[in-house]
Amino acid sequence: MESDETEAIVVPSARTELVRAYGADTLLAQIRPEWQATSLIQRVQRLMPVDPGSACQRLFNAAVSDLRKKIIVAGLDIAREAAERHSLPSVVRPEDVLENYSPARVLDLAYRMGLLARPDWRRLTRCYEIRGDLEHEDSQYEAGAEDIFYIFKSCVEIVLSREPVELIRPSDVKQLIEAPQPVSASSELLAEYGLAPDTRQRHIIEQLINTALDSKKADIIRQNAVELLRDFSPITKDQVKVEIGQWLQERVKQRLELAIAKVAYAAGVLPYLKQRQVADFFGWLLERLEKIGYSWRHFAEHEQPLDDIEDVGGLRHCPPHVRTELVTWMALCYIGETGGYGTFGANRAVFSSDVAAPRIRKIFAGADGSIVEELAAAKNDSRVRAALRDPHVARRFEVLQDIAAGVEQA
Repeated sequence: MESDETEAIVVPSARTELVRAYGADTLLAQIRPEWQATSLIQRVQRLMPVDPGSACQRLFNAAVSDLRKKIIVAGLDIAREAAERHSLPSVVRPEDVLENYSPARVLDLAYRMGLLARPDWRRLTRCYEIRGDLEHEDSQYEAGAEDIFYIFKSCVEIVLSREPVELIRPSDVKQLIEAPQPVSASSELLAEYGLAPDTRQRHIIEQLINTALDSKKADIIRQNAVELLRDFSPITKDQVKVEIGQWLQERVKQRLELAIAKVAYAAGVLPYLKQRQVADFFGWLLERLEKIGYSWRHFAEHEQPLDDIEDVGGLRHCPPHVRTELVTWMALCYIGETGGYGTFGANRAVFSSDVAAPRIRKIFAGADGSIVEELAAAKNDSRVRAALRDPHVARRFEVLQDIAAGVEQA
């Protein structure tokens, strides 16, 4: 009997020392000040020397409570959609999360909202299992010091040491783009957007697209919306782009319109539209150019269609069969024809479109080397071969090849 009593006293003490040796006290010091002052954490600190298992359970409870509040701070709109999409209990009011969600459901909801990364969600789920083991300790099972420390480390590092994230809201973006002057996203705004979960990013992009396509809005507001789409595009999550592409596709009727194509490119979702319609759209752009003609004599008409091509990403998203013909047209337009005659052209060896040339250089440079083969094939076009008989014209073609290959800057 005496040995049993001695064991009952010694084992908890030994386990306490092991937990402390792992660094539990250091972890507790990392908890945010607002939680340090609560009775719950103070209770954890008092229990540590005598009953680390109970202290561990209360620390987990504090982490779950913190996650409940972080869910509310992030936004009920995100929580509601995440719950509906992943078959979790409905979220309508803050009380649904604060009072009706079990700890396991809180972890699931925080993960589905993007507040927890998958590895962190898995760690906390394991903590929940260990917490259940601690609640039912008996003579046959006792959680080890490593289990207790696992909960301490996970709950503090993943939850209790981290500040709630103030997510960017659609209203913040709306206020910014409605300024009476051109705007761009600040580094702080970009950081907040990058941290936003999928649902919030999608709501913001949808809002910006709707504004950019709303002909009733002032031009400056629509332009600001497009600029923010460009700023956000590199850090918009791929899954969000896929969903936005599907959503935007619903606005496309028989043919992909220029306005929608420009906005889709700015948002980074042009590749996610139906590729048959994208091909038809670039085919329409080619028809515009062919109707105008590549001769330098039509230079005044070259500006708008080439600017439109640049506004949809140049040739980066152009389907191959259309891209070949566009490259040939632009090559013919750029290289021009033999000059040296006329009142104003006597000292000019090549006549070419001064309006088209800088735009074509920029489009070719922006293709990132993807049109090298098409440009090489254009050299076999009979019209190109005829023009290249002139050495001055041939030199312009060589310059164009260097630009397309990235050797020379546009």
